[in-house]
Amino acid sequence: MAHLLVLVLDNLEHCPDVLEAWEESGVPGATILESTGLQRLRGVVRDDLPLLPSLDNLLARRELHHRTLFAVIEDEGTLQRVISATEGIIGDFSHRDTGLLFVVPVTRVLGLEKRHPEEP
Repeated sequence: MAHLLVLVLDNLEHCPDVLEAWEESGVPGATILESTGLQRLRGVVRDDLPLLPSLDNLLARRELHHRTLFAVIEDEGTLQRVISATEGIIGDFSHRDTGLLFVVPVTRVLGLEKRHPEEP
């Protein structure tokens, strides 16, 4: 059964190392999204903002973004290697400011394996 591995990465500096480790562990591709969590937005309450602040105003104080990475992994062995490699870079996910990793079973995948139109 295939799995969807999702990593919400707190420390943006880890992103290149995580992606390299995933590739070395057998992940053929991953998607990367910029994301922001509710807890981080709650920490943005400021009294110096205009009545209708722009996103630039909200983000001016500090970086509020995460990177959310996800990949479909077809076998359990690769999944375990990827999780171990990720923990080797990030550390213990039970510590603050590390991120969140979870796995969801995938019952059907279309388009995971690509081929040229002339191939059967």
